[in-house]
Amino acid sequence: MSALTPLFPRQPVPALSVPTVGGGDWTLADQSPENFTMIVFFRGYHCPICSRYLGDLDRKLGKFAEKGVGVIAISNDDKDRAEKTKDEWKLENLALGYGLSLNKGREWGLFISTSKGKTSIGVEEPPLFNEPGLFLVRPDNTLYWSSVQTMPFARPSFAEVLGALDVVLDHNYPARGEVMDLPAAAE
Repeated sequence: MSALTPLFPRQPVPALSVPTVGGGDWTLADQSPENFTMIVFFRGYHCPICSRYLGDLDRKLGKFAEKGVGVIAISNDDKDRAEKTKDEWKLENLALGYGLSLNKGREWGLFISTSKGKTSIGVEEPPLFNEPGLFLVRPDNTLYWSSVQTMPFARPSFAEVLGALDVVLDHNYPARGEVMDLPAAAE
């Protein structure tokens, strides 16, 4: 498996293409949002926290669209588990991608966990799966903002992301954290 390397704001993000529940492929390079594409990587069908988190996102999709943000949620689940996710979690509007390879997840800086058996909702975890990550990508496929986690808990609130987008868009706020190489005096 590839080493974990950070993505930097204002730099191109890795290519990304996944099949979606309901048919067709979703490819980042083909997206043309007014402001951003928001990619929400989630743990998968086995995760009860993901269920609540994506349910909240599904209810807020219209607000993201009003701000010129296209949205997709992606896991490394197979098609069957992804279809169960969409149906059982009642994700009526959210585009749901599946089949993310673990190596592709690593390219995006996602952490990978091993199975601990069945979750609190009685669903078996896959042998390996990615932990959560949330990315805002500009239409030119450069990174604007990211949040990557090692645990399923305490994810960025979509209400707070929406509020932050107001500031970002109203003030043309630049991507931060862009410094890749520190000057010698800072080391």
